[in-house]
This record gives sequence, structure tokens and C-alpha cells, in this order.
Amino acid sequence: MEIKNIDRYWNPVLETLPREQLRAMQFNKFKRIVEWGYNNSKMYRRIYDAAGFQPGDVKNWDDIYTVPTLQKEDYRSAQAKDPWPYGDSLCVPLEKVTEYHQTSGTTGQPVYQPDTWQDWEWWNESWAYILWSQGFRNTDRVFIPFGYNIFVAYWAGHYACEKVGCEVVPGGILNTEERLLKIQELKATALMATPTYVLSMADTCRRVLGKEASELTVRRILCAGEPGASIPTTKKRMEEAWGAKVFDHVGATEIGAWAYECSFQPGGMHANEALFLVELVDIDTGKPIEELNRPGKIVITAFDRFAQPCIRFDSKDVSMWGEPCACGRSFRLLKGGVHGRVDHITKVKGVLFSPISVEEVVRGMPQFGDEYELVVSKKGDVDVITLKVELLPQAGVTPEEVQPELERQLRLKTNLAYKIEFHPFGSLPRYEIKAKRFKDLRQHG
Repeated sequence: MEIKNIDRYWNPVLETLPREQLRAMQFNKFKRIVEWGYNNSKMYRRIYDAAGFQPGDVKNWDDIYTVPTLQKEDYRSAQAKDPWPYGDSLCVPLEKVTEYHQTSGTTGQPVYQPDTWQDWEWWNESWAYILWSQGFRNTDRVFIPFGYNIFVAYWAGHYACEKVGCEVVPGGILNTEERLLKIQELKATALMATPTYVLSMADTCRRVLGKEASELTVRRILCAGEPGASIPTTKKRMEEAWGAKVFDHVGATEIGAWAYECSFQPGGMHANEALFLVELVDIDTGKPIEELNRPGKIVITAFDRFAQPCIRFDSKDVSMWGEPCACGRSFRLLKGGVHGRVDHITKVKGVLFSPISVEEVVRGMPQFGDEYELVVSKKGDVDVITLKVELLPQAGVTPEEVQPELERQLRLKTNLAYKIEFHPFGSLPRYEIKAKRFKDLRQHG
């Protein structure tokens, strides 16, 4: 296979492995982790026995789809008991656990995540694939503007930066202005942050420091936590504000960092098929999807994580397979990255609706600020979508001048009508980590 315009791969043997060899390796690793989970976890044994499944039932590739899927609630119900706090999900003696992290708990009780030292090295390896594919090298000084706390992503990012030879500057205790000044002082070349905070930092740089973020030395930005870096209009805003290339990746505490955008910026993300089995299944039937451009739900297995295995985990994320990337990697491409979550894609007025499509419209119109809020409610029997936006003061336009075009673009993109509310610039909520711009009040009656 010809490798085009890439000076080096983090793991060229695996990333360019022919598909049939890659699938054979995945099948062997899948069988191994299923047997491990069944033999060492009370949680997996209970789930599999209840479904009448035995690890020996996996004899060929199609048998993978007979293995019961794992839900986040399975972790929750298995944990908070002895061995504390991991309970029945733990597959190793407690004294082998060296790393503790947990999910954010934004959708319920947090999931506790144990890792052995070997597991943690695997986490860092998955992130190293990401960094190397996006051009991070030992000449980079990477600024990470968050306190890592008990959440996993930036811990893994930090250690993976060290693994590929980057210098790391942790800026967690600083405020936004101080972080920008530290980037300026140290001439940091790269940044890791959520899309929301990347844009917020650019705004603060302009308002408080009196300069554009593009005047700083950052030339590479890796985003996490939100889908914005895979949305063309949001990516464009970030790249123009910073004069830098912006890359996306996706991961989860329970799963690992399982997909990444390479330096070719192909309009999607490579599934890391060396370390994960990434399936696309029909949202209603659970049957596998292999064809291109057909949306489905992502189900993921982590091959090499043993303290608390992740086997056919229902991620609730939605994507579709795309054409192979020109970079030469044999890993499949998820077109458009993650399009949203199953629990955020809902029917409004009988139309299937994804909040990400609204972000693409708002961020694509230069008259609007970076923040917006989307609320779906019910008036009698009628669904009402309220979109709250802010006009940029420097845009020099009135709400009456831009509202018709905004409504037209929204209608074209989503086939729905909206109630538009214009709010003073700076009055809508600002976020640093995961933004919460979409609220569906119908579920609360």
C-alpha cells in the first residue's frame, strides 16, 4: 500500500495493515477479551448467562453480533459494592488497580473506572495514535488549560504527549487571561481544549489582551468533549481565530480514545481498529451496517483493557462509514465524525432532529457570536423550538436584518421552523468543559 505525504506513523504496521489481516487480528482479540470478561467479572457472567450466551459461541465473525451489548446502567448497577467501589465489574485483584477515574455523571450516577498500570499504558498508547497522526512531535510545547481532576481525558492526553516527546504545560489553576498570557510567554505551539473553550479563549484574547489569538504561536489544536471540531463551520471559526489547524478525536471514560482525525483532515475520523472493534449497527434493530453513508449507532469493544473490560458497549453515539482516507491508513473512516447521540436525536413536529445541524447554521453566519442555546418545549400539543442567539457588536446589524436569513438557513438545514430570541452579547451561558446548549423540556412534561 502506498503511503502518501506522511513522514512517519506511530504504528505503521497496524495502521496500514490490509483489511483481511486486520480483521483476523480483531477477531482473535475479541474472543480473548470476551473470555476474560466472562471468567473474571461477575457482571459479565451474569449478563451473558441471562442471555444464554457462552464465550465458546463466538466461532466466526458473524457470531460477534450475538454477544449481548453492555449499557452504562450495567456498570452502575454492578458498582458501589465490594470490592469497593468497583464491585462486580472488576476483573483483577483490587491491589492491581493503579489508576482511578470516573465519568462526569451528567446523565446519572458516575461510572467508576479502574485501570491497572498496563491498562493505563494502553490508554496512553491510544492517545499516542491520535497525537502522531495530527503532527504532534517532540518540537511541540503543548498547553492544556484544564485542571484534570478525576476525569480521564486530559490525564491521558498529558501522558501521551510525553510519550511522543512533547513538552507539556498544565494550566489548570489559571484563569483564562492568565492561560493566554502563559501561552504567549512560553510560545506554546499546541493546545488541547473543548471547541467551546477554544472559541472562548479567542474571544478573551481579543477583548482583554487586545490582540487576536492568531497572533500567538499556537498552530495545532486538538479538541475533545464535544462534536464541534467535526462541524465544518465550527472548525472554520476556530481555525480562523487561532490561525491554526484544528483536529478532532472521540473517546469515553468507559471505552478509551477510540477514533481520531488525521492530518489530512478528511472530513471524518479514523476508527482505531488496532485497539478497538468499532461496529455500526441499526438504531432500531441492532443489525450491523457495513454500507457507506447510512447512519447507525456505534457499539465498541476495547481489546486490551483488562481491569474493567469494555465489551460491545452501547456508546449511544451516531455516525456513518465514509470513503477511505487518502492518507493511506487502512482504518475505516467515520464520515463527519460523531453526529450526535441517540438520546439527542429526537423527533420534533414529526421530523427527525439533530441539534448539531443548528450549530452548523449559527456558526456558519459571521454576524453571530459563538454561543447559542436551543430549547424544545411543548405548547399544548405543538412542539416549539426556541433558538437563543447573540449578535456580535462589531457585526453592525440589527435582529430584523439577519433574522430572515437565519430562519431560511435553519429551514433548509432542518426542515423546521424556530422561535428566534436575540440576547445581548455575553448574556448566554459560557462553558469551559462540556457545553449544555440543548434542552428538551418535553420529557419533563
